[in-house]
Amino acid sequence: MLTLHCADVLLTGRGAEPLPGGAVLVDGGRITAVGPYEEFGARAPQARVRRWPGLLTPGLVVHGARELLEEAYYPDGQFEADRLGTEPITGAAELAALALTEARRGNSARRATQRLLARGVVAVSGRLTVPAVRTAVARSGLELLPPAAGEGAPGAPGAAPGVRRAVPADPFEGPADVRDAFHGVVAAGGPTRFAVFAAAAGSLREAGSAECVATVIGGRLLHRRR
Repeated sequence: MLTLHCADVLLTGRGAEPLPGGAVLVDGGRITAVGPYEEFGARAPQARVRRWPGLLTPGLVVHGARELLEEAYYPDGQFEADRLGTEPITGAAELAALALTEARRGNSARRATQRLLARGVVAVSGRLTVPAVRTAVARSGLELLPPAAGEGAPGAPGAAPGVRRAVPADPFEGPADVRDAFHGVVAAGGPTRFAVFAAAAGSLREAGSAECVATVIGGRLLHRRR
């Protein structure tokens, strides 16, 4: 089914100029055209139209999949918040005290992927070793990429024992240029994979990825702020 995603501003990738009133025409998992919204009225009159406030960009990639998904436990907000709180639990001693089964680790990873999607993340990089965690990532729609250069090496950033932290970190916080957090580009012929943020062009870092309005992967709307 043809869907036309329209945004206040479209930023197709690193180095591209922001396009006010931009639109992305998609047919399932592929982008068929990108350009000003006015160009699509007669071209695809049958398309379903989704209008998004803010800035439409490529989806984001976050590094450190193992630290985020296997070395942290995300409590079940409905059944565990009273005992464990709502923030991810990290640190070897605290995780060992939870006596996690593989099933619980998989469910934790599933909750983590929902948090990532809510930040506009469409891909994670790293090496996952727990089968249930790998399954959770595959079912979420997130793309699992090989580790980035230096990722997981001795001395690389990771969780300190006994420390609770707000995971996932904002993907915009690390790169010198927030556009380095983009995964690919939004282009005709490419995969339907992008995010929308309640932000203006040039203010993504200030707004933060928590201002994600929508995340689309493979033509599916996997996150939408209510």
